[in-house]
Amino acid sequence: MTNPIIKLENISFAYPGATEKILDSLSLEVYHGDRIGMMAPNGSGKTTLFHTIMGLCRPDSGTIEIFGSPVSTEQEFQAVRSRIGLMFQDADDQLFCPTVVDDVAFGPLNLGLSADEARDRAREVLATLGIADLENAITHRLSGGQKRLVALASVLAMEPSVLLLDEPTAGLDNGVKEKLVKILNHLDISYVVISHEFNFLTAITDRVFSMESGKILSDDEVRIHQHEHMHKLGNHPHKHV
Repeated sequence: MTNPIIKLENISFAYPGATEKILDSLSLEVYHGDRIGMMAPNGSGKTTLFHTIMGLCRPDSGTIEIFGSPVSTEQEFQAVRSRIGLMFQDADDQLFCPTVVDDVAFGPLNLGLSADEARDRAREVLATLGIADLENAITHRLSGGQKRLVALASVLAMEPSVLLLDEPTAGLDNGVKEKLVKILNHLDISYVVISHEFNFLTAITDRVFSMESGKILSDDEVRIHQHEHMHKLGNHPHKHV
C-alpha cells in the first residue's frame, strides 16, 4: 500500500469557549485514488475536519501529515493550500473579486501563471462547467447556484492534487448536478465530498463515511440508506425520531 496523501492521527479540537470537542481523537487516511463521501448531521464536525486539513483550524492535539510530510506551521499549510483545493460550504466565503473571471483566475495567478495564462485557464474551466457565459458577470449579483459553480471553478483552476468539497450541490438544479457528477467521475484526482444528498454521493464516491462524537465512522460501521414513506399531511414540516 502506498503512503497516504492525507493523514490525521488522534486529532482533537474545540472552538474557544466550547465545553465539548468538535473533533475528539479523530484519525483519517486518504490515499491516491480515494473518492470518499461524508454524510452526517449538521454540527458533527465535517466542515471543521476540512478546515483542519487546510490549517484554518489548528488542532489542540494530534498530528497532521500531508503528502508524506508533517505540517503544523502557517508556512507549511500555505504549501498545502496550493495543492489541495477546498470548496467552502458558503460560496460567499470564497468569492471576493469583482467579476467571475477575476475570481477564477485569482488562484492560478498566485501559483505563478501570467495574467494571460491565468485568464485562459479560468475560461477553460468555466467552459468545462458550462458557465462560460458568466465570465464577465458581477460575482455578487449571481444566484446561489451560480456562485457555487464559480467557487468550484476557482478551485479546479488551481489544478489541485486533492479536492475537499463541502456541500457542492447546494442550490443546484438536477441538470447541473448531473453535469457535476460527470465532471467529478472523470477527474483523475482524489477527493472527499461532504453532502446530505445520498444519490449524489453514491454516484461519485467509492466509500461513504459518517461522523459521531467527534470521530469518523468508516463505511463498514454505518449503513446509510434512503427513507421513503407516505402518510397524511406529508407536505408539512415534520421530524422522525
